[in-house]
Amino acid sequence: MKHRIIFATGNEGKMREVRLILADLGMDILSMKEAGICCQVTENGSTFGENAEIKARAVWEKARTICEVPDCIVLADDSGLAVDWLGGEPGIYSARYLGEDTSYEIKNQVIIDRLADAGDSERTARFVSAIAAVLPDGKVLHTEGTVEGLIAHKPAGDGGFGYDPIFYLPEYKMTSAQIPIEKKNEISHRGKALEAMKKKLKVLFGEENR
Repeated sequence: MKHRIIFATGNEGKMREVRLILADLGMDILSMKEAGICCQVTENGSTFGENAEIKARAVWEKARTICEVPDCIVLADDSGLAVDWLGGEPGIYSARYLGEDTSYEIKNQVIIDRLADAGDSERTARFVSAIAAVLPDGKVLHTEGTVEGLIAHKPAGDGGFGYDPIFYLPEYKMTSAQIPIEKKNEISHRGKALEAMKKKLKVLFGEENR
């Protein structure tokens, strides 16, 4: 049986990354919209991993009850930016920082402004991504990836999304929004978490989907 993956997001930028990384699994990869699922989820976990599982479980339940995809694997991620100068903020509240309807242009500038007194060595930050996968039998797999960097003094780059324009990677001398997507997938927090999840799924379903 060929399994299908539903990734619990409506973000097209994220879906492009997901499809590129998981392409060699041999599974159809659908967004929530493509699967016909509309699901409002309250992310009330205390960690990235808990929130990822909450989202994945909610979409998995919908897929089994309202869609003809009972054999699906549902993946969800909870990702965010943790800035050391700000005590780890915005952390698990990254998407809701300053309000869900606030643009990332504003969010990014506020973070830069809050680090006005921070020296270069004090601008340390990291992206964190936790992936949860709910399998057809209801079991859950977890992976996590991180990438270390600095908060830039000003936004740069028009690639990526979210906080990418202010996340500076010293070894590449550019922000996450300036790095080509293929390279970004190799080094990004979500890329690392997805690669780890892909390995787990290959072990469980690799033969079935060839």
